[in-house]
Amino acid sequence: MDSIDIGLWVTGGLLLLVVTGMRVAFAAGLAGLVGLIWIFWAKSGYDPSRFGKALTVAVKTAGQVPHSKVAAHTLSLIPTFILIGYLAYYAGLTRALFEAAKRWVAWVPGGLAVSTVFATAGFAAVSGASVATSAVFARIAIPEMLSVGYNKQFAAGVVAAGGTLASLIPPSAILVIYAIIVEQDVGKLLLAGFIPGAFSAVIYGLLIVGIAVFFKSVGPPVTGFTWKQRFASLPGAFPIVAVILIIICFVYNPFGEKAWGTPTEGGAIGAFIVFCFALFHGMRWAELKSALLETAKLTAMIFTIIWGVLIYVRFLGFADLPGAFSDWITSLDMSPMLILICILLAYAVLGMFMDAIGMLLLTLPVVYPAVMALNGGEAVSAAESTFGMSGPMCAIWFGILVVKMAEFCLITPPIGLNCFVVAGVRPDLSVQDVFKGVTPFFIADGVTIALLVAFPGIVLYLPSLAG
Repeated sequence: MDSIDIGLWVTGGLLLLVVTGMRVAFAAGLAGLVGLIWIFWAKSGYDPSRFGKALTVAVKTAGQVPHSKVAAHTLSLIPTFILIGYLAYYAGLTRALFEAAKRWVAWVPGGLAVSTVFATAGFAAVSGASVATSAVFARIAIPEMLSVGYNKQFAAGVVAAGGTLASLIPPSAILVIYAIIVEQDVGKLLLAGFIPGAFSAVIYGLLIVGIAVFFKSVGPPVTGFTWKQRFASLPGAFPIVAVILIIICFVYNPFGEKAWGTPTEGGAIGAFIVFCFALFHGMRWAELKSALLETAKLTAMIFTIIWGVLIYVRFLGFADLPGAFSDWITSLDMSPMLILICILLAYAVLGMFMDAIGMLLLTLPVVYPAVMALNGGEAVSAAESTFGMSGPMCAIWFGILVVKMAEFCLITPPIGLNCFVVAGVRPDLSVQDVFKGVTPFFIADGVTIALLVAFPGIVLYLPSLAG
């Protein structure tokens, strides 16, 4: 049995472990360790006397992964981005954002739902956690929508779908993880997420208005706010604007000079600004402690997944499965664009059974080289490429597409983590109610992904400015 066969058998075992309920981090770590032992033992011809040596080498190889990979400076972005989100919640920014959006947008058909989407998009700009966004707005927005007669399933679906925007709009932990796995520029990927994230929010908003126009009982408009009340709601959103500007300036300075620093430094300063705002609004030690503990828990969970999956990725390198998959993909007698669409559809199916971070970490080491090969390689120029973009730009474009697919998977049954979170926060709603409510948003996500595929400039405009 050659290394490719071993890679396929171990990968099949990994998928079986995940399907049967084992956590992705532990399943990937176990599969990777077993695969390394198998590979090293196979090299000795399965000599029983050499099994101990193979075990020792495999354990040492796997043991080097957690520190060597996770000690990367870039990963320090993740806890700072997560902390910004939790501090923003305790600072009252979520309610301030929703109130501002409500006063400015609620007059349109389905206005409170549109306000919710725009408020979640604003909160996503200071939070990299989709689940946290959905949980927060399930408490804030759903009661307001129900109080004016919204359909409860629709209200729940709006919150669950709006929460997914945190995966794409920077600061995004998933974008950072993608950049680290494929070894691309974190700053450019974060920049690339702004326009597609805002674009997704607009598509959601248009869908809501269309539904409310045709089904008037779904979401009645809310009127009665004066211009004075609207302008009075804006100062509460200023910290969000400040954090967005800081992150942009620390990634790419729009004023024409060098960036002010690194994305990590921008995230740290953004967290400090939100922390000061939270103190100003009366945050106490108990709330700060909760924010820090929640940040630590979520960070530890993400890093544990990274550790486990990177052990599996190390095994894939020894098995040469990514190279074999790339060769197979490029040998197919199909249009490269059709192959890319099939890959995205495969992500939609896989995401029904796996969480977003685990799904990306497990698949990217194999899928990413194949997509780069379809485009002509990582060093290809735009003129010689298949998709009309250079290798680095293709990596950014594919990253946004994959993260958008990860967003989509957050609301698809049977896993649909955001739907379970909304149902958990609202005892009056069942998971089935939330899944019914998010169904129209599948269409919106499909339209968004199709437009991002057809018009890559939506993704690549800002990164192209950064050079």
